[in-house]
Formats: sequence, C-alpha cells, structure tokens
Amino acid sequence: MTAPETPSARPLIGKLLHNGVLRLVLQRPEKMNALSREMMSALAAELTLAELDPAVRVILLGAEGKVFCAGHDLKELTAARAEADRGRATYEAIMRQCSDLMQQIVRLPKPVIAVVTGVATAAGCQLVASCDLALATDTATFCTPGVNIGLFCSTPMVAVSRNASPKQAMEMLLTGESIDASTAKSFGLINRIIPADYLEQVVQKYAEVIASKSPLTLKIGKEAFYRQLEMPLGEAYDYAASVMVENMLARDAEEGINAFLQKRAPEWRGE
Repeated sequence: MTAPETPSARPLIGKLLHNGVLRLVLQRPEKMNALSREMMSALAAELTLAELDPAVRVILLGAEGKVFCAGHDLKELTAARAEADRGRATYEAIMRQCSDLMQQIVRLPKPVIAVVTGVATAAGCQLVASCDLALATDTATFCTPGVNIGLFCSTPMVAVSRNASPKQAMEMLLTGESIDASTAKSFGLINRIIPADYLEQVVQKYAEVIASKSPLTLKIGKEAFYRQLEMPLGEAYDYAASVMVENMLARDAEEGINAFLQKRAPEWRGE
C-alpha cells in the first residue's frame, strides 16, 4: 500500500494536458502559493517545457486553495536580513528572478490565461496582470498591499499599470486595498467573471476556442501585440504592416483564407 502523498512531497506545479490546453496549477495552498524562489523556478521550467511541446496550444494558470498567489514569500525575504549585506544580494536575485518569470510569460509564443479563484495579492496580482488573459470567479479579489507594510509594490506596478489606467493602478498601489472581481474587470485586470459552479467547463471551452486557431498565427499575433504597444503610432503601423505581410505569406494564412472561401474547416500546419 502506497503512503499518502504529503504536501511537501507533491510537485509544486500540477499539470494536465487536454485538447491542446495545458493546465498548470500552483500546489502549495498551505503556503498561499507564494512565489518563493523554488516556486518561481518550477513555474519557469514548466513554461519552458510548454513552449517546446507542439501539443500545447494554450496554457491555463490556476492555483489550489483560497489564495491564488500571495506574492513573494515574506519569510524567505526576512531570513535574508541575517546575511552580511542585510540581504541585498538575495533581494536583487529574487527580484530579477521574478521579473524574468513575468517577462517569460509575455514572451512565450503561446497564450497564457490566468484562472483566479481566490486572492491574488502583490506579486500574485502581478502574475495575473502578466498573463495574456485572465478569468476569475466572482469571489476572487486583487490587491497590491505592499504600501501597508512599508514595501511599495514597485515590480507588480509594472504589470498592473500595463492593464489598468494610471489612476486606477495608482489607487491600488497607494491604498493597498483589495478590489473585487467586478472592479478588477472594470479596471482591465481580468477579462471575464465566471460563476464558480461553471468555472471548469467554461474555462476549458474558452481555452479550446483559442487552441483551435493556427499556432503560427497565435505566435505572430502575440509577439506583435506586445511589441507595438511600446511604439509611437506611426512606427507601430509600419511594424504591424510588415508583420501582416509576412503573415499573409505563411501557409496557414493561405489555408485559412481558402478554407473560409470554400466554407470548410481549416487544417493548420503551423507554417
């Protein structure tokens, strides 16, 4: 008889692939799914594997428990104060690791969708804001509460301010107060609010709709979207036009247009 699996023995990240949709689940609810160095390494590794796996078209990122992600592990940060430099080198390494993880999500050539069923706070809110799309139950909450403990949420600010308007982002950052799912949707942090009873089926169907598209087109589109956001208007149009020309020359675009004209389903080749 196999002994029951203890929390510490379980993988940090659970995963399940179905119909092109890969579900990644943070599995440390007893630690509020905090972004410890170990957790960030595990998530980065799974994202790298997902990028390389042609069977993966879309990634869903969820979490076990009442807390989606509590941000950085404050106990881990506090322990570093005992070091000779009061933790400077450790803090620099942790912040760089976190920034690299968030940028990895943005640069991943496949869509990443956050599925939030609990509290997303500080770097956990940053994680949601870094995903391409975000779905949440009506009981989910979001906050950047660092200001309450004397530590401004400066790195979460980068992702949050690229979702919400400046005044909405500053409201979250300056007050440190939680906002509900409805407010998060109005701020632009999440796309849809889904009743908890229907979450699994709605989320899977939502992801499968995206997974049914040409993987090459999704890759081209995601990269172009983020690149043009940082450009002046004229430069953005020049860049987008060049991307569209190259996209038009792709076999998948030829197939997609022909399939549309012939009123049949396209057969994507990813090229």
